[in-house]
Amino acid sequence: MTDYTTLRDRLTGTLHTRDEADYTAGATPFNLAIQHAPDAVVHAADEGDVVETVRFAREAGVALHLHATGHGAHAAYESGIVLVLDGLSSVTVDPQARTATVGGGTRWAEVVAAAAEHGLAPVTGSSTNVGVVGFLLGGGIGPLVRSHGFGSDHVVSARVVTGAGEVVEAATEGDADLLWALRGGKTGLGVVTEITVALSPMPTLYAGTLFFDLEESTDPYVRWLDWTTTAPPDLTTSGLIIRFPDLEVIPDPLRGRHLFALHVAYPGPVDEGERLTKPLRELGALHLDDLGALAPADVARITNDPTEPAPGFIHGATVDHVDREFAEAVLGCAGPGTTLPVLGLEVRHVGRARQGEPGDTDAAGFRDFAYTITVLGVPDPALFGEVLPQAMAQVEQTLAPWLSPHLSPNWMTDPYDPEQIARTWPEQTRARLDTVRRRHDPDGVFSPR
Repeated sequence: MTDYTTLRDRLTGTLHTRDEADYTAGATPFNLAIQHAPDAVVHAADEGDVVETVRFAREAGVALHLHATGHGAHAAYESGIVLVLDGLSSVTVDPQARTATVGGGTRWAEVVAAAAEHGLAPVTGSSTNVGVVGFLLGGGIGPLVRSHGFGSDHVVSARVVTGAGEVVEAATEGDADLLWALRGGKTGLGVVTEITVALSPMPTLYAGTLFFDLEESTDPYVRWLDWTTTAPPDLTTSGLIIRFPDLEVIPDPLRGRHLFALHVAYPGPVDEGERLTKPLRELGALHLDDLGALAPADVARITNDPTEPAPGFIHGATVDHVDREFAEAVLGCAGPGTTLPVLGLEVRHVGRARQGEPGDTDAAGFRDFAYTITVLGVPDPALFGEVLPQAMAQVEQTLAPWLSPHLSPNWMTDPYDPEQIARTWPEQTRARLDTVRRRHDPDGVFSPR
């Protein structure tokens, strides 16, 4: 058994082992269906603690797992060290350079708020409750993807603790190969203790959600998907079919209803936003209209993703193209009269957004898919073992004619699975990523052990 006494003495932060009560407090995944049980949990107070922990893990030959906000956990860690980074939470905005320098444990909400004070905005995901670094390292697809590209396109530089326990500056004028890899390479590259991202001027945002009652008509959903094939390039939409439970915590207009929630984001003048979205309001009879001028700092209101941890079962895929048959297939999985245990099914219009040629400026992998799809299973842990995996397999089989063979890095459930790796990065990109990983983590500190 590994003795963690020497590591504890080297830390400014704290270290807890399994012989202590509640030793994993502060290291709980956002998905409460996953419960970590490592040998030790380190709460880093600063970059020095990260260096000491990485060096100890390397010397002792134990696995090292990273925990920033817990949203990225796909499986329980049952050995080694969980390194918690929420102590490295900070934001510094440079309004002249239009950048934000962010600590490795920071959530997007803090960056959004700080940038908004200067009329600027970062390219975030739909939820600002997730960690900045994890989102960016996985490419990052959010509500502004069609107007601003992937989140990883906006990474300027980073400070990284490598597998050797050394601090490296990943930047165009520093370690350019590591910077390239961090823009979508996802795992095995080190611990990012600080990252700098470019911000965009965004004085106005026309955004929100249009709700249509699916029990009254499914036409708006079919018409929306058809509209996306010629949608304006700066307008990003996603369509969520959702069954709201009949619970008092749900607002009256949504409670117990089966709805098509059309999320919309246009970063521009309100009058132009109204003009561009006029066809969306005409898709059918509106149940609720929550689309209008929105402060860029309130970007999370577009989708209103959950902010409190809970059990969850999510399956993600990418879609090559859509047509009327695809719309009908989706409705056959989650629309009126269906019985699959699906709480929600969302299709996001991406439109093959990218900057530069594949592998040129980033390692974000394939960008040849036009849409992403997210399937939310009923959040009942009793269904997670067999029922929901079977339901997800059925959904994927039904939609197979339209699915892309490729994955987005943030949709990988196992970043070390060869089949998923092959679906996520082109061969040339995979080879270059492997070279960067071997150089910065020659002993495999960040690989499964």
